[in-house]
Amino acid sequence: MTKIMDVSEAAALVKDGMSVMVGGFLGCGSPDLLIDEIVKNRVVNLTIIANDTGFPGASLGKLQDNHSIKKLYVSYIGGHPETGRQMQNGEIEVVLVPQGNLAEKIRAEGFGLGGILTPTGVGTIVQEGKELIEVEGKKYILERPLKADVALIKAHKADEKGNLIYRKSAKNFNPLMATAADLVIAEVDEIVAIGSIDPELVHTPGLFVDIIAKGGK
Repeated sequence: MTKIMDVSEAAALVKDGMSVMVGGFLGCGSPDLLIDEIVKNRVVNLTIIANDTGFPGASLGKLQDNHSIKKLYVSYIGGHPETGRQMQNGEIEVVLVPQGNLAEKIRAEGFGLGGILTPTGVGTIVQEGKELIEVEGKKYILERPLKADVALIKAHKADEKGNLIYRKSAKNFNPLMATAADLVIAEVDEIVAIGSIDPELVHTPGLFVDIIAKGGK
């Protein structure tokens, strides 16, 4: 059953050493208030799964700035120079994953698949250490599912059962990540009564959401 908590209470469930998926795309659709609380709690040694590390002083970039991250699965780090510096100095481990592959690896976990076959990365460093499978004469990389202890996602609206609606492009990685973690915490702008959301408009069913954290717009 979905629980409703304040942001600080929900963020306190993220502990040192956890693997954490963080929704958003360069700050759009990022759970900023949850991130702020995690920084305040000085949580460290996190394995972060996200599209990017944002920008200095903003969104996921705050975790980077505060040295909270031990390992990253990410498709883009160009917006935050500190990510590159820490990677080059060996302070963090960065696993660069093509963006589509990253989305599909998360989806594979959420949909109960053993992995996905993709031609993206064949013959490049992306292929290193991975199984190569040939289908009808074409080579594919077997990309394994990617899951996390916790997913931190951001939605515009939730009902009291945890059914979620995202605003426009803020949908991005959030719906996928909601399916691929043991604990799903959704930061939302607004909580409405059960029945207030048209079922046809629900993007993430409440079945996937464990905790709703009321944030601000």
